[in-house]
Amino acid sequence: MTSSTRRRRRSRSTPTPEDLPIGRITGCFGIRGELKCDPSKAARALFVPGAEFAYATPAGNGRVRLESVREHQGRLLLHVAGASDPETASAFVGATLFAPKASVPLEAGEFLDVDLIGCEVSGADGRAYGAVERVEHYPASDMLVIAGKMVPMVEAIVRSIDIAQRRIVIDPPAGLLDEGGL
Repeated sequence: MTSSTRRRRRSRSTPTPEDLPIGRITGCFGIRGELKCDPSKAARALFVPGAEFAYATPAGNGRVRLESVREHQGRLLLHVAGASDPETASAFVGATLFAPKASVPLEAGEFLDVDLIGCEVSGADGRAYGAVERVEHYPASDMLVIAGKMVPMVEAIVRSIDIAQRRIVIDPPAGLLDEGGL
């Protein structure tokens, strides 16, 4: 037997820098060991029976395989392999689930927060406003946080986003980013 034959294939059990958080286990549900999960909007489509994800908890990391997925009151209820009762399932409460960034489906005009953070923002007139510090999510619109101020991600203000060039062009209304603005 050669050394290459003896090598075992290992599944990756810890999140890597290329992985994105796609959901959080918030609690147990019912007597069958189902888990309540709040998925990210973009990654919701990844939650299907048979899917495997890396997870991280304060107690450690690992991998889970979904045996079933169903929706209940806006969240997902997951049954993971090996957790057939609430006691076993409770070990996953608080876990963050991760998937490779490349597997997260995006529609035209959708962007991942991680891709927007750090992009340089300038006005259509060339004025530099700074870099995106974070993205906040609100019912009316998502907000880019730039120099501590929020800029709504709406077509009337955000003119272009070029992830490859790490550049966002905006046309803010008067006062939005000025001293004393929002």
